[in-house]
Amino acid sequence: MIEHIGNLRIRLCVLIICILWALSGCSEKSGSGDEQESGEGSRSERRFLSIGTAPPGGAFFVVGSAIAEVVGTHSSARGWQITAEATKGTQENVRRLDKGEIEFALANAAITFFAVRGQAEWEKQHPVRTVMTLAPNIALFITPADSGVKTIADLKGKRVVVGPAGAGFEHFVGPILAAHGVTYDDFNPLYDTQTGAVALLADGSADAAFLGGAVPTASITQACATRDIHFIPFADDAMDRLTEQYRFFDRRTIPADTYRGQAEDFHGLNVGSMILVTSAQIDEETVYRFTKTLFEHAEEVAEKHPAGKAINPKNVMRDTGTPFHPGAIRYFREIDIWPEDNAAQ
Repeated sequence: MIEHIGNLRIRLCVLIICILWALSGCSEKSGSGDEQESGEGSRSERRFLSIGTAPPGGAFFVVGSAIAEVVGTHSSARGWQITAEATKGTQENVRRLDKGEIEFALANAAITFFAVRGQAEWEKQHPVRTVMTLAPNIALFITPADSGVKTIADLKGKRVVVGPAGAGFEHFVGPILAAHGVTYDDFNPLYDTQTGAVALLADGSADAAFLGGAVPTASITQACATRDIHFIPFADDAMDRLTEQYRFFDRRTIPADTYRGQAEDFHGLNVGSMILVTSAQIDEETVYRFTKTLFEHAEEVAEKHPAGKAINPKNVMRDTGTPFHPGAIRYFREIDIWPEDNAAQ
């Protein structure tokens, strides 16, 4: 009897041990699964995103750095780490987006207009997509008042600064010249930065220069501070043709007295807005979240650069000829600002 009771106790202990072992195993297995699932979730959300900008010293680099900081700060909880990269500008950014080397970039709308179509010097159609339209790039030809150059036609035979070599200015300068019956072959093109162009005008090495950006533009302010400057006007019929043919052009006015010696309003052109772009290959959810975060914290970008003020309901979805990414369209529809007749859908 005693032996029988002893055997029962042994069997009961063994059973309890087996049950506890089984429960422990299930718990460990369940815990491992939770940790694994959590780990996979973290890995799926942990993202390193890069924004291509332009060389330091220009607006693209400052604005791109501001966007990276603002979106990165408000996306850290989901595991995003965002950096701004200095590049050579729009043309490099387009090619790096195509190769998957960066996820977002700042670009000039005139250059991407031709890139997505595989036109001008672009060897193929590049799948660039707009996230939002930012600040306008209001540019024009200026010349010393005593140069004798009064119209764009008068540039023939002159030395004209047309932007840095390889920067892509020919995408908008070329059409402007053509609309006025002028080509690069009609004058001596000089390639330099805006700062360099001002110096060339000051010492007489250049007769005219194509300058611009957000108004007021520092280079034009500097040029007007050193000598009397004539703003070379655009012909009305030429502006009509340009705005009809290319969506990245639109008429803009520089108010009188913006620059020293500018007594009257100057009726000019936005020659290609600064736009935030991505690749068509980037998934919709990523672009949606990026667009939402940036739009909702636009005032923080504006605190770092005035171009941030362009992140507003009237401007961000403006069609410049580069199709919008579905992720951006999704957000703009969500907040009811997307125009359904927008050509770039």
